[in-house]
Amino acid sequence: MLALGLMSGTSLDGIDAALVATDGETVDRFGPAATFPYDGSLRAALRSVLGGGGPVRQVEETLTRFHAEAVRRLLAQAGLPPSAVDVVGFHGHTILHRPEQGRTWQIGDGALLARLTGISVINDFRSADVAAGGQGAPLVPVVHRVLAAGQECPLAVLNLGGVGNVTWIGADASLLAFDTGPGNALIDDWALAHTGIPVDTGGALARQGRPDADAVAAFAGHPYFARIPPKSLDRDDFQSFARSLVAGLAPADGAATLTAFTARAVALAERHFPRPARRWLVCGGGRHNPVLMAALSRELAATVAPVEQVGWDGDALEAQAFAILAVRSRRGLPLTFPETTGVAAPCPGGIFHPRLG
Repeated sequence: MLALGLMSGTSLDGIDAALVATDGETVDRFGPAATFPYDGSLRAALRSVLGGGGPVRQVEETLTRFHAEAVRRLLAQAGLPPSAVDVVGFHGHTILHRPEQGRTWQIGDGALLARLTGISVINDFRSADVAAGGQGAPLVPVVHRVLAAGQECPLAVLNLGGVGNVTWIGADASLLAFDTGPGNALIDDWALAHTGIPVDTGGALARQGRPDADAVAAFAGHPYFARIPPKSLDRDDFQSFARSLVAGLAPADGAATLTAFTARAVALAERHFPRPARRWLVCGGGRHNPVLMAALSRELAATVAPVEQVGWDGDALEAQAFAILAVRSRRGLPLTFPETTGVAAPCPGGIFHPRLG
């Protein structure tokens, strides 16, 4: 099937879109991919509904229409009509994630997107897992395993979006996956508050500062890191705790300390691996931050490299993943597993919205 994946991540930066020809278990070929940044007003609107309050329905419609435009533009880039695409995998945008309460909420109107694009859509990938007692996240580990065929294992694939998550892949293709802790969210929010720019581009602010060693040590004492995985986080779970540790720091020192928090969280994740990873491959926006990548290299004993080193597209990977997951959903294949979300048994998911006509 030719699938088009759409991902709007917790970093609030925009939509990643990608075309993949796949049966959900292997990849025949990767097609074009693109990123469509949010403007300031849409980014602010998404921030206004984080936690599930505010004008959710209005923002959901605006977000869905922006996704439809992303589909139109990617297909134009690829020179394809909508009829060439079998299915769209539409993640939507997570505004609330409380799996311990049986709740996860990704806004995005699948029926509206199907109507606007003329393509069948699958959305709401997480709810079935949460309803079955799982964490609902991370969803991409099964795709990491597909892509890692032939790679030397044990291998760790680290995604640094707003939240960090890791997939450990064993030599026998066994999986373990969980959220490591904050990814870019704390750094981005600090940069926005102190510079007016919603990202520390290239780690420029953190590079001018020095991490507060006492704050990093206190951060490492958070009880989340001792919890046995699988486990997952909401984007803002560490906000109040982290803010209390960096309160009063100069802007550059705060950025450096928050960057160190993310790297230390990843290092603390390694204690849960069945065996040490031979290599860490990093995807997501965090791999573009050389200060963060250097901090990871200091914290981890194994080689740390962006996923491009093995030929993957780190900017498109999550969108590609939701294309693959959409095909798995259509085929009734499981999306999540006891080792990735803690669900009792392998669990399919997603809701299908057929195109009209």
